[in-house]
Amino acid sequence: MTQTLRPFTHLGDMPIETFLRDYWQKKPLLIRQALPNFESPLSADELAGLCLEDDVISRLIIETPQSSPFNSEWNVTHGPLPEDIFETLPENYWSLLVQHVDQLSPEVNQLLNLFRFIPNWRLDDVMISYAPDKGGVGPHFDYYDVFLLQGHGQRRWRLGQQCTSKSPMLANAPMKVLTEFDVQEDWVLNPGDILYVPPGLAHWGTAVGESITYSVGFRAPSHQDIVLDFSQEVASKIEEDNRYQDQFLTANKNAGEITGDAIEQLKHILQTYMQDEQALAQWLGKTMTQLNPGMVDEAENTIEPEEMANTPFTLSPFARATFYRADSNSEAYIFINGEVYSGSLELANTLSNYLPIDWLSCSDTDKLILETLAQQYLLVSLS
Repeated sequence: MTQTLRPFTHLGDMPIETFLRDYWQKKPLLIRQALPNFESPLSADELAGLCLEDDVISRLIIETPQSSPFNSEWNVTHGPLPEDIFETLPENYWSLLVQHVDQLSPEVNQLLNLFRFIPNWRLDDVMISYAPDKGGVGPHFDYYDVFLLQGHGQRRWRLGQQCTSKSPMLANAPMKVLTEFDVQEDWVLNPGDILYVPPGLAHWGTAVGESITYSVGFRAPSHQDIVLDFSQEVASKIEEDNRYQDQFLTANKNAGEITGDAIEQLKHILQTYMQDEQALAQWLGKTMTQLNPGMVDEAENTIEPEEMANTPFTLSPFARATFYRADSNSEAYIFINGEVYSGSLELANTLSNYLPIDWLSCSDTDKLILETLAQQYLLVSLS
């Protein structure tokens, strides 16, 4: 895969606008030959090699079938895997999963560009799974949207019911496996086919012969995480002098009662911080651009600060970037890999869309940002 992939304008014959209106987070969609003549950028042997590395997040999942497919026994081994483990594997019924491969391979990283019709900060990673015949991870559901791109061979996908945290799961299993599955769709995907699965929908993939599947997932923090993480960040910046006060205290006929006035005062305190749009934007931008755990390869042909005036360059494809417009129409908060910078709206747009940067037209403030990014090896030469 040598060409630069551009965001989809259509999924098959369907305009992206139609997909977002009628399918996104609502119902599944199978797109036959979304990427005609697609060839997997990585082979099974290359995936196995990644699983041997210390900083790569991987799992080997082995299924021992029972009388019913809903009570199979499952074994999970987390990487790094010993090299000789592949000599002991059964012929069928196992799967190798490698997370965050977009951070490890420039060719795989290119796949993210196809899905940038969704905001950058929602994109999470590309996971790759290899399985021999009948291999898979069982019937399950995810809390996030996923596009399943068939890379090599075939995989059978069954889609089922909408699930929640209360859906019955296999007891004492090392992973979440559903014990009920109401088949609604049953498809076999070929290389270049893409299946979109919305959050909460039960799905069950099984290899038909040797199979490699690319899973493009999206970040979806839980409400619990949002409230907890944002409140912790806000609390860390509040001075200790700020305290609860009785603004409208009157003689209370019942000293044991918490009054409505007290609750209103608490609501006012919380709303003061929760309605701070700048604080919300900074938390969201920093949180959603933090890099996933695991190895992050330094991009090739990074550029030094002194080279930027004479060499065309752009933000590294391994960096995560987004921005939020500040109060001024010409300024923005620029978020890159969990850090925030204040720069021009023009630079924010250029960086977050991985476009070529014109050093000579940059302001002094923007140049300081770029020099910092270059020192962190986050800018790459285009020459």
